[in-house]
Amino acid sequence: MNRTSVPLIDLAPWFHGDLADRAAVATRIDEALQDSGFLLIGGHGVPSDLRARVRELARRFFSLEHATKAKYAVSVGGRGWLPPGVEANGYAEGTATPPDLKESLSAGADAAIGDAEVDAFWFQPNVWPDEVPELAAAGRRYMAHMRRVSDELLAVFASALGLAADHFTQHTRHPTYTFNINWYPSRGRVGTPEEGQYRIGPHTDFGTVTVLDRQPGARGLQVFNRAGEWEDAPSEPDTFTVNIGDLMARWTGDRWRSTRHRVLAPEVGDGDAMSLIFFYETDHDARIESLGPPIGNTAYPEVVASEYLRSKLDAISLG
Repeated sequence: MNRTSVPLIDLAPWFHGDLADRAAVATRIDEALQDSGFLLIGGHGVPSDLRARVRELARRFFSLEHATKAKYAVSVGGRGWLPPGVEANGYAEGTATPPDLKESLSAGADAAIGDAEVDAFWFQPNVWPDEVPELAAAGRRYMAHMRRVSDELLAVFASALGLAADHFTQHTRHPTYTFNINWYPSRGRVGTPEEGQYRIGPHTDFGTVTVLDRQPGARGLQVFNRAGEWEDAPSEPDTFTVNIGDLMARWTGDRWRSTRHRVLAPEVGDGDAMSLIFFYETDHDARIESLGPPIGNTAYPEVVASEYLRSKLDAISLG
């Protein structure tokens, strides 16, 4: 498509500019999140060689035999390998769909807080494959960069709404987050998709902010725009695709959109693809109170972040 509702916003003026520059970035992000719920960001400061390295190492893992990967198999919410067939994101909308055409290697926040029940789900130890020993260090470095970028985006969000700089980040002192490395096999490998089957089915994300590193040249990500149409999400070199999740939309009283999106099934001739996806949340016990009017459009009842998010995760699990 020639026209897109997803803008490209350079963060360099936010990091290096004056107050007017920072305000201009915040205003553009506010506009994008009201209109599209999606944007591209440049000037983020994440080394491109690290992104390429994580993707290269992950590809080694996904190329292993099924029996080898099966040693690390988990269900949705676990730390390890999510095999084909265990996840269907369309269920988050209450739509029964075939399983998503993907495999994932999932990691996340692992700094235990000392509460066994909380740690057992939200701060599980990460499980990295022994067969690709370098992936653990690269994955940890990548997650550290993603947390930095996500917290900076939350600071921009606060500025955009005229709030104290730490309005959101005061709730991310010991946050939960998930890092999924998604491998989308080729059409030749998965065969003809079932009716209504996608690489990732239509859904909204669940947390505060999602930072996605798409494989250069990979097609298929679509967003559902305000006109009620699916449009191809743009991509640009050295950018991340950013969107907010349901928790942030609720937090802002629906001022900002948690936008439906999907990844189309591979077409004939399509190769495989790999995406690096960082889902950022809040402290597990954060109490999220809506910003009602005049900032937001409505005021939702307060929720505890972990309870809200757990219900969302349970909805998409088939395993």
